[in-house]
Amino acid sequence: MAGTNGKGSTVSTLCSLLGALGHSHGSYTSPHVEDYNERVRINGEPVSDEVLLDAFSRIENYRGDLSLSYFEFGTLAAIDILSRSKLDYAVMEVGLGGRLDAVNILDADCAVRTPIGLDHQEYLGEDRESIGREKAGIIREGKAVVCGDADPPASILEVAARRGAHLRLLGRDFSIVESAGQAHFSMEGLELDVPLPVLAGAHQLNNMATALAALFELIPSARKKPAELSDGLRSVSLHGRFERVRDHPAVWLDVGHNPLAAGVVAEAMADALQAGGLGQCRCVLGMLVDKDVASVAAAMDPVIDAWYCAGIGSDRGQTGAELAGRLVQSGLVLDVREFATVGEALDSALADSRDQDAVLVFGSFLTVTDAMRHLNTDTARIHTEGQG
Repeated sequence: MAGTNGKGSTVSTLCSLLGALGHSHGSYTSPHVEDYNERVRINGEPVSDEVLLDAFSRIENYRGDLSLSYFEFGTLAAIDILSRSKLDYAVMEVGLGGRLDAVNILDADCAVRTPIGLDHQEYLGEDRESIGREKAGIIREGKAVVCGDADPPASILEVAARRGAHLRLLGRDFSIVESAGQAHFSMEGLELDVPLPVLAGAHQLNNMATALAALFELIPSARKKPAELSDGLRSVSLHGRFERVRDHPAVWLDVGHNPLAAGVVAEAMADALQAGGLGQCRCVLGMLVDKDVASVAAAMDPVIDAWYCAGIGSDRGQTGAELAGRLVQSGLVLDVREFATVGEALDSALADSRDQDAVLVFGSFLTVTDAMRHLNTDTARIHTEGQG
């Protein structure tokens, strides 16, 4: 599964559907939010430390003098674990690009392509066509391809046609709409009413539709099991995808880190603010140095009242001061503050907020990780003080 955004949500949905249908399944995703074990799951559960360490030892023993990157080493370990687990299906998320990604050593029965935006241009190319061509590298001769993008780069269509792939395109071959508190999915004569996505945001409708289309390519008989499909869709769970973790003030976490994600989250935030009758929204922002800060700010500016720029603990991360400087240089008129850590920025944003306001934590998996740990620590401290 390759794409710029939506891969994690689509993987989680597809695995939940497979489980509801009674199939054993595994998945590999990256990066993780809290624990590395999240990257490799068997039947929805992260594998144990022991299983990971055994796989790491086998890869280390086999590699000899071969140099492997962190991601390549982890990917080989994941493949080792999943192949030993005797699964019915393995759902693999491509880490970066597609053509040259370590996951692409496997031949997929069904390739899934989620929406493409501008990210990692230094590796993948400066425009959507170039990035699309790299991500089309996962397409195999004569195999199924499900594209969850109604307006994909032409390069995707060209590669699929050249390789004789069986292409299913959102908006042309399958579609989904919200209707009367349900989602109505259509595909080749199939008309199916299913629950609305558990994951928040209107964009999750398309992610869910993409997972359903991929499932029906893999298991056509699943069309005849609407009850199991509904059960699977209701049980989807995934941290950090416009996830509401606190009320009064409301706090949302999202791992998005590029302009495409920022636009989607801004729409979801606007809907949430209106639906909840909420007031101001403050953004705790932490981003890596190679990200397009100005475009992210422009996409989110309509819903953000103040920016709390935080440093994140990574050699690729920006300091709060650096990030604040880039926001100021964006040319937008913004209320910008700077902080050394995500925890400090979050505490300040919460202190400045009324009960009916909102706080959004955004910009990186690392930003969300730091926020989750801080919130958990803060909750534990409050409970301890209350008992004293």
